[in-house]
Amino acid sequence: QVQVVESGGGLVQPGGSLRLSCVASGSIRLLNTMGWYRQAQGKQRELVATITSGGTTTYADSVKGRYTISRDNAKNTVYLQMNSLKPEDTAVYYCKAEFVTATFPYNYLAVWGQGTLVTVSS
Repeated sequence: QVQVVESGGGLVQPGGSLRLSCVASGSIRLLNTMGWYRQAQGKQRELVATITSGGTTTYADSVKGRYTISRDNAKNTVYLQMNSLKPEDTAVYYCKAEFVTATFPYNYLAVWGQGTLVTVSS
């Protein structure tokens, strides 16, 4: 059993910053790509940023230059530093972890967290 838990959401004024954290725990042999996605009310879930175990990152065009994804492999944790926040960044932010299970047959799986709400408003 693998759990993915996000934290760090909240209410912030436009132009402000927030840092999200996501921890993956459980029966993990190898933790591969971790990523952040978001879903605004009435819209589809979209990719925000991903990072591989080797540190290669990708970003959505809408957050480039404002968001930074990073990870601590020793802690199975990924972070999302969000700066210069805009009202349109308001959404539920979800973390996804891709991993190889620790027990036979060592399946490659992906697990989502429950999400954390980020609200950007004055």
